[in-house]
Amino acid sequence: MHWLILLMAVGIEILWALTLRSLSLKISTEMIIACLMLTALNLVLLTWAMRGIPASTAYAVWTGLGAVGLTAIGAVFLKEPADPIRIACIGLVIVGVVGLKLTAKT
Repeated sequence: MHWLILLMAVGIEILWALTLRSLSLKISTEMIIACLMLTALNLVLLTWAMRGIPASTAYAVWTGLGAVGLTAIGAVFLKEPADPIRIACIGLVIVGVVGLKLTAKT
């Protein structure tokens, strides 16, 4: 259950980062409110996940998968670079996250 909550936090983290990108293009009250709400939800979910997953593991997975997800969305939808070296580095992050999951004592 804690891992599912952590994955939900990762999804919220990705949405939060996309709202920051939107705010960097044009500041609006709606996006500021969305960003603040996503921040609060994100931290609540991460905190909840840490009740059953070591903090260091949960935080590394949260940031790592958030980076992977945002990089994938950036490459597919935002025309950000997706060269082989970037893809290989993202693969390394995924390997690290899987390793943390397999070695976590919950």
